[in-house]
Order: sequence, then C-alpha cells, then structure tokens
Amino acid sequence: MENFILGAYLFSLTVLFAFGSHGFVMIYYYFKNKDRRPERNTVLGEPPMVTVQLPLFNELYVVERLIDSVCNLDYPKDKMEIQVLDDSTDETVALVAEIVRKKREEGFDIVQVLREDRSGFKAGALKYGLESSKGEFVAIFDADFVPRPNFLAETLRHFVHDKVGMVQTRWEHLNTEYSYLTRAQAIALDGHFVIEQQVRNKAGFFINFNGTAGIWRKSCIIDAGNWEADTLTEDLDLSYRAQLKGWKFIYLNDFTSPAELPSEINALKSQQFRWTKGAIETSKKVLPMVWKSKLPLRVKLQSTVHLTNNIVFPFILLTGILQVPLIFIKHNGTHDTFFAFMSIFVLAFVSSFLFYLYSQKDVHADWMKRIFLFPLFMSGSMGFAVNNTRAVLEGLFNKKSAFVRTPKYKIETGDDSWKNKKYHTTKRRVSISIIIELTLAAYCLVGVGASLYFLELAALPFQLLFCLGFGMVGLMSIRHALQARNG
Repeated sequence: MENFILGAYLFSLTVLFAFGSHGFVMIYYYFKNKDRRPERNTVLGEPPMVTVQLPLFNELYVVERLIDSVCNLDYPKDKMEIQVLDDSTDETVALVAEIVRKKREEGFDIVQVLREDRSGFKAGALKYGLESSKGEFVAIFDADFVPRPNFLAETLRHFVHDKVGMVQTRWEHLNTEYSYLTRAQAIALDGHFVIEQQVRNKAGFFINFNGTAGIWRKSCIIDAGNWEADTLTEDLDLSYRAQLKGWKFIYLNDFTSPAELPSEINALKSQQFRWTKGAIETSKKVLPMVWKSKLPLRVKLQSTVHLTNNIVFPFILLTGILQVPLIFIKHNGTHDTFFAFMSIFVLAFVSSFLFYLYSQKDVHADWMKRIFLFPLFMSGSMGFAVNNTRAVLEGLFNKKSAFVRTPKYKIETGDDSWKNKKYHTTKRRVSISIIIELTLAAYCLVGVGASLYFLELAALPFQLLFCLGFGMVGLMSIRHALQARNG
C-alpha cells in the first residue's frame, strides 16, 4: 500500500510540476519580449461601421450601467450600431425596452434583439445578432463591463493589416478592494492577462478572446465558422479556429476595460466551473486540429499547455488527499531517498510565485502590498479543487450542461451589497461539494497535527494551505448561501 501511495503521489506531483514550472517559460518570454509593442495606426482615417453586441440574460442590476457606458463611447453615432441581445426571462426585458426607447430618442442606433428561446445560450445570441449586424467590426461586452469612452478609438487603430482578426483588451477590476475574495480573484486574473495573454501574444503563440472587452473583424468570425455552442467556452473555441485559419490576434496590456468581479463565492464557483469545463471541452475539440496543422512545434506545444492546464485540478485534489498518509510513511523512515528527491518539486511553487509576482509588478504601483495575498490565493486555488475537478471530469466524459451565467449585482464599493438581491446560484444551503470540502478540511487538519507531532515541519506549509483552502471555501459557501437566503 505504501508503494501505491508513493507512486500516486509522485505521478500527481509530476503533472503539477510540468504545468507549474511552465511559469518559468512564461517569465523567460516576458523578459525576452518586454519592450515589444503591438503595431498600430497613428491616424484612424474614416471611422468604419461598428456593431456593439451586448449579450444579456437577467441582468436587472447592471444593464443600465452597461448601456449607458456603451452610449458614452467616443464614436460617431451614425457609425455605431448597438445590439442588446436580450435572452432575459424576467423584468430585465421591460427595463431594457425602456432604456432602448430613450436611447433611440437621443439618436442612437440601438435595438433590443429578442429570441424565441435561448438555444445556444451566449454563442447562439451572438450568432443570431451577427446575421443582421451592420458593422465591419463587432465589439462585445458582457453585462458586468463598463467600457472606457475611447475603447473603439484605441482598439480599431490596431487593425493595421487585413489579417488582424481580433483585438483583446486587459480586464481591470471595479471592485478589487471589496473583500479578500475579490482581491484573490484579481491576482488570478492579472496572472492570466498580464503574463499569459501578453507574453503569448508577443512571442507569437495563440491567445484567446476572453468573451468580452474585445473587438472582432466580422469577416474573421464568419471565415472561422462563426460562433458554435458545443462547448461552454465559445470564445476560446472560436479563437483557436480563427487563428488556425491564419487570422492574427492582438492583445493590449496597456489599455483596460473595467469590470465587476463576483463578490459571492457560489457565483464564483459557478463561473469557475463553466470556464474549467468549457476549456476541457474545447481542448478535446480543437487540439486535434492544432496538431494536424502546419504550425511550428513550439506553437503546438504552447497551445497544448494553454488548452489543457485545467487538468491540474484532479491532481491538486489527489495531492491534498495523499499528503496526510505521507506524513506517517515519512515518519517510519523507510523511504528517505524518495522524500529527498521530492524536494525538487518545490521549484513549481517558486515558478508560480514568480509568475504572479511579475503580473502584479507590471501593472500595479502597490504590487508589494498585493503580493502578500499570494498565500491566500494559493490556498483558495487548492480549496477550489473539488469544484473544478468535477468540471474537468464532466468535460472529459462528455456530460453536457447548460451555460450558467455569473450573476452580477453592481458591486463597486464597500457600501454595496449582494445579499438582498436576486439571481443567487445556490438553491440549497449545503451541497455535496461543500460537504466534501469541509470533510477534506478536517482531514487535512489531521495532517497538520501529525506534521507538528512528528516534527515534519517541511510538510507543514502545504498541509496548512490545503486545510485552510478547503475550510475557507466550504465555510464561505455556506455563509454566503445563508446570507443570500436571508438578505
């Protein structure tokens, strides 16, 4: 039994090391291409026709903010069409109708697009609106975004060549300081946008449209096969199909689009589940296309890491489970060579730390303050392993599920609250996943106690991270569910 545990632990750490140490590759390319800037036109010339698509589903609290911000875009009214793709089933429909009526009276070319059903969810709505769109370019904003007035002016100038198909802007966060939950999310997203997106784009690798805060050349969408709804990440799917057809993407790290972070953990779980499962579905769909293409090997390898990195979550979970018996095995002193070798895997942790360190240092003046939250972020990532492992398994075994959108509550300051509002994702106070998370927290607490008792202090930090991670996520899930019910 000991050999089985050791073998399983070694295999799990090898997988985590392979993906975790990829941070060193990202940091290498970060410094290699640090001074490279995207090509842009200094003079725009005649403004092209642009369609702005706003896909909605029951967005009572933020839809007015969204439409107001889009109507404040500094762009000629006669060159901008606004499609409010409204799949709502509640009073949002009437609210949007009234807002659209007023905006039309102000001279905006804005229309509320209603469908008979939600077939294809967001992908279906975008495709439906595209059929009647007037624009040569199509900008897309989710309901929680507040685009800057100069968004179109700054993004359109990067369509220098006819093969530039999409320009993506960096997400900025309206409510980073709202809670520790939003601060941890900000670190995670900064890692993706500031390092992954920027580095991959500058190094000539594939990147992805992030579903919002970007603008497409309409002909690129059509040429790539249009929006498809067979995965939960239609944005990632279309991005790869477009780049495989030879279209070029541009990422703007120096121009941001503000958005609201989920302030309630069960909403965040729902979002993370959709992103994780959708990425697995997309990797199964497009990776064969990548490897059959004539792309350089380095692009194929980077695309593989990009599309499959969510596979780490089952191994994070397995590592957390195996950590406890390993304390007792190590105390027996029968596998000293094995445990001495295991120390090399600490490099993956160093890689992750540097990855997120530079993502903060690159864009935040108070980066030293922010990076102190790195242990909290790491612990939370471990705590999400139960939720995201289920997403990975469902994606691998083709279990289909609906597109569950992340509810938004217009949370911008500490005085705002989501507790007395609609759309909460939790129907029950305690779900099976929460029970598993709390059980694992108690289980890992045994590991903490054993580490202290046997003076295995090297194992203590990771035991604590797992224990705190599962405990925080489980307890916060219950607390937020109760607060959502009671207002």
